[in-house]
Amino acid sequence: MEQSLHDKVVLITGGARRVGAAITRKLHAAGATVVVHYHRSAQEAQDLAAELNARRPGSVTPLGGNLLKVPLLAALIEATIARHGHLDILVNNASTFYPTRVGEITEAHWEDLMGTNLKAPLFLSQAAAPHLAARNGLILNIADIHGLRPLRHHPVYSPAKAGLIMLTQSLARELAPHVRVNAVAPGPVEFPDRGLTEEMKQAIIDKTLLKRRGSPEDIARAALFFAAEAPYVTGQILAVDGGRSANA
Repeated sequence: MEQSLHDKVVLITGGARRVGAAITRKLHAAGATVVVHYHRSAQEAQDLAAELNARRPGSVTPLGGNLLKVPLLAALIEATIARHGHLDILVNNASTFYPTRVGEITEAHWEDLMGTNLKAPLFLSQAAAPHLAARNGLILNIADIHGLRPLRHHPVYSPAKAGLIMLTQSLARELAPHVRVNAVAPGPVEFPDRGLTEEMKQAIIDKTLLKRRGSPEDIARAALFFAAEAPYVTGQILAVDGGRSANA
């Protein structure tokens, strides 16, 4: 594969599992040096780093931390700079996702879902902005099509992702012309470990035009496009959803 990102340093939140791991592998295969943030997935992060460092020594660094702790966010950026000297791409991928039925919503639900899906991307982006500007860099947010049309029983998660979509467009204006800011909005790619029955999952899939699930690789391909092939694109939201967003 062409090493289109061979001189780039990338920080990926939640980069050790699921979609995050697919993005890590895809950008690493394109030559990037990757800092893999994790919270509860320490073993997965260590295993992924070992796998990829065996191919290219010193190219992947795992870095742990709870994104709900705001002082940690700037520290993640500074740790990346201290180790690698610069930062080119920030991928705000880490997310929490579970239903919160009206009448059962707690402040803890709000703090968790808004914190990981919106608050952390904002404060990470703010801390990263001057470093990214020095490199004409990129912020890539992993949003959700349910930030564009709400998912039933998710009246906290859906607004959080809607906020992330608006944050993408707002930061594209605020950080231009030196930092591009875009988002990928996945459809049914990987479902959470809890909260959805098989019937609920199938109902979501049935609403896509392609009538099938996507894969983490589909999202990783979109991430590589924005990272390596889209220097004149900013403020855009790319739905990778099997046509769900076009199916009224």
